[in-house]
Amino acid sequence: MLYYELLQAYLACFIMISKVVQTSALISILGFNQVLATPANEHLLAEQEISLAIRHEVPFVNEVFKDNILLNLAYLEGIVSDPKNVNWEQVRKPSNYEFILNPGESFAFHKDILPEYKEKRVVKTTNTYFNAQDGYKFSGYLYGDGVCHFASLIRWVAEEAGLEVLAPTNHDFAQIPQIDQKDGVSIFYNPGAELANAKQNLYVTNNKQKLVKFVFLYQGDNLAVSVVEIN
Repeated sequence: MLYYELLQAYLACFIMISKVVQTSALISILGFNQVLATPANEHLLAEQEISLAIRHEVPFVNEVFKDNILLNLAYLEGIVSDPKNVNWEQVRKPSNYEFILNPGESFAFHKDILPEYKEKRVVKTTNTYFNAQDGYKFSGYLYGDGVCHFASLIRWVAEEAGLEVLAPTNHDFAQIPQIDQKDGVSIFYNPGAELANAKQNLYVTNNKQKLVKFVFLYQGDNLAVSVVEIN
């Protein structure tokens, strides 16, 4: 009898371990950003991710790109309080951030916007100008190198989600790893050059009848952006 009970316990343990292994394998296959449960009232429209470990083939430059992207994300999240004393330990931590666009509302990557967007409701930007004063790092070419990668990821996902997207200046002067050239966005800000800056910006408008939510998830070396529709 004792042997039979032990056998049953062994089989139950084996089944439990098998389920854990299967779940782990499923997570590995799907990717970290797809295992987050979507609430019943939300419908996933699009999601994509890039690796911050392969932003540039030169290791030092890659780290500059990575830090600038994460700093850009931190400004979007609103966690940078003093640009002169950036807490890089906090900036580099895993994060999960989201914001919502109501129907007809727009997101612009920075605050210098085209005249036609002044008539629209631009309710969200990344609240930064990608320069040394904001704490961005220098790649050897310019301060803020890497933020174009972040903007291009947002454009890619927004277009897949069927949102209205405008990126006046393409990043066709340089290939962005993991991003199709047609989705590349050139981002630039020069004080006092509002119109030129506005042409190197990214604009996303919620052209749907329902709310849409942008979700940003940074974990490990991966940065994922999702767009979901809220019913």
